Amino acid sequence: MKWTSATLNLSHVRKTFQSASSVGKTFFILSFGTFALFVLIGVGGFLQNRVMTTSPVSSMKSLAASVTNQFFIDMLGMEVPHLHKDQKKFTFSQHNVFQFAFQFLTDINPNDPKSLVASEVPGMDANKTTVLVRGSASNPSDPIDYGPPSSLDLEAEAKNPQPSPSPEPSPVGGAAPITNATGQPPRTAGDNIAFIYQTHSNESFLPELKGVTDPDKAYSDKVNIISVGQRLAQNLEKDGIGAVHSKTVYPSTVKNFEYPYSYKYSLKTLQEAAVAHPDLQYYFDIHRDSAARNKTTATFDGKDYAQVYFIIGGKNPNWKKNEEFANKIHQVLEAKHPGISKGIHAKEASEGNGLYNQSFSPNNILIEVGGPYNSLEECYRTTDWLAEAISEVILNAKKVDAPAVTPKQS
Repeated sequence: MKWTSATLNLSHVRKTFQSASSVGKTFFILSFGTFALFVLIGVGGFLQNRVMTTSPVSSMKSLAASVTNQFFIDMLGMEVPHLHKDQKKFTFSQHNVFQFAFQFLTDINPNDPKSLVASEVPGMDANKTTVLVRGSASNPSDPIDYGPPSSLDLEAEAKNPQPSPSPEPSPVGGAAPITNATGQPPRTAGDNIAFIYQTHSNESFLPELKGVTDPDKAYSDKVNIISVGQRLAQNLEKDGIGAVHSKTVYPSTVKNFEYPYSYKYSLKTLQEAAVAHPDLQYYFDIHRDSAARNKTTATFDGKDYAQVYFIIGGKNPNWKKNEEFANKIHQVLEAKHPGISKGIHAKEASEGNGLYNQSFSPNNILIEVGGPYNSLEECYRTTDWLAEAISEVILNAKKVDAPAVTPKQS
């Protein structure tokens, strides 16, 4: 009896050990599988940032979002018999593994033929979204591309009308004349190195348009975004940075104008400017957002200012250089006036043009100033600060690029 009892106890211990071993094995496999998954995602993100730099919008987030609860159930199913019955739906089947690898490497979904051309046809890829490249203290909302304000926005503004201060008098382009209050000479030689233009030249501001509900059809440069560009040019000139400003209103000057080709028209403007002014190095495309007032306005010392947005084209293969230039200006604004800049965003073709002529120069950036419910006075206040930041960045760049002076030997 003693021998039989000992045998039973030994058998029980053996079964207990085997059970514990099986649980440990399962735990190890699950842990290792989870670890491997995160390593794969991390490596993929690293390679994408280092190698696949064609767009700041593409990221590993679409891969992470595709991992569902079924994925983890199937991981358990590798150890628990009969947990998965349909091999075609099993995550780790040969078919699904191949599909995952193919989509990971090519960004093309074998089950969705339109993904083959979605990256080239605007609007086809609903998963592409605006990505905040660099944030701001203002907790910004997403920029809204050019277009009329929504009926809800109009209703909200009608219920809570904002004051409509008259713009300061100006002999040129609606912008107040800039004077050098200190009487000091410019800080640089004043070569024409900055070019300012407005691709969507008829973007305007409702407080300046009496009895008008559409802020996107004002062709007069005294009330549209051109006056903001003129203000920026005058400020840069005040700081000794030679600026050339285009006042072209494309809808009224381009024969058979078609809005979808706006950046094609402004590209011609860029090319002509570069030929006429060989010293140009910096290009600023000034726009206006289309969001509601509470999303485009900040208050400093009791005064309202139109906020600015920096937009980067995700289809530009050299977008990082443009983003680097925009970030220098953004950082200066953020340091001096936290919240006036809403950050730097990248856009694909599904959200707009996707390129914005930024492949023309690494120093070509798109800046949105205010929205349809901001007044010109609010935009001018912001533009003065923006010009200071741009001047500081350009002047610092000139110092870095200046040749070293070799002291004369006595």
